[in-house]
Amino acid sequence: MTTQYAGSCLCGTVRFAIAGSFTRFFLCHCSRCRKSTGSAHGANLFSSTARLDWLSGQDAISTFNVPNTRHTRSFCSTCGSALPYALGPRIVVPAGSLDSALALRPQAHIFLSSKASWDHDLHSVPGFDELPA
Repeated sequence: MTTQYAGSCLCGTVRFAIAGSFTRFFLCHCSRCRKSTGSAHGANLFSSTARLDWLSGQDAISTFNVPNTRHTRSFCSTCGSALPYALGPRIVVPAGSLDSALALRPQAHIFLSSKASWDHDLHSVPGFDELPA
């Protein structure tokens, strides 16, 4: 039985399906992932066997490659949401772009030597279910 995942961008213009399984799930703290996500890290799934099928909005997908690097980012040109892309023989899927539940948990934090100066002891930061008043 093949695992199926559905995904989309924030505005719903781009929709995709993934058939197969992911072999890696990394939280990347490199400066490029922090810049491209605007967050502490990128959360990316990797597979060299899964198939990516675009269901709608393929004409709205833009891709940016940082010159002279392997860093690539695909995104919806309407809303800016991160989208899957091919990196050599594998696909890279931003975990937040999936609409389907994902049983796989992150396997590692990578590029910790590049993490943001404020990215430490976050377990002690208060948490709220909604935006606090």
